[in-house]
Amino acid sequence: MTINLLNKSAANLNADAVQPLKSDPIVILFSDSESDETSEILRPQFWERFKLDELNHSEWEALCDGCGSCCLIKYIDEDENGDVDEELVEYTDVTCQLMDCATGYCGHYATRQEHVPDCIQLTMDNLPQMMWLPSHCAYKRLYKGQSLPSWHLLLTQNAVETQQKMRAVNVGVAGRCVSEIGMSDEEMETRVVTWVKP
Repeated sequence: MTINLLNKSAANLNADAVQPLKSDPIVILFSDSESDETSEILRPQFWERFKLDELNHSEWEALCDGCGSCCLIKYIDEDENGDVDEELVEYTDVTCQLMDCATGYCGHYATRQEHVPDCIQLTMDNLPQMMWLPSHCAYKRLYKGQSLPSWHLLLTQNAVETQQKMRAVNVGVAGRCVSEIGMSDEEMETRVVTWVKP
């Protein structure tokens, strides 16, 4: 997923759109389709001012840092209640068939579930059961009452700076994952990595 943050003047907004604070710039997130119908306003500092279940679709999507770790194949042991011990989750460097391993982005993000029906779409409802997400994940961090990582695009407002900082702290699958296509279960089991921390 590519996130484009653009400043717009208040005169260009819909009348029914939520207005941000007067002194703050208005930021709009465009989905992959670049359709005005699906774009919504990102309210200033929405991640600090609103609960996760109060976010609009664009704000929810903007929390994703694009690291791609959630698309890696992982081994998750659940207890009899379906609970997961984060410490026991093991990530591999093998990723979903839709992942572009060079860029670290999904090749069909908007329609991913049509291509991979068991792709999990993260929602507020299923987030509590997904604490296997990496420790840097904004969704997990905000759910646990933590702040965004200092390198997050919402904080830096600079994609290049964010990418450089993510690489510096060893976050992201770009350039170091392999596709699941043609890989056996036995081979996947040998590809457990330690660079993703639940």
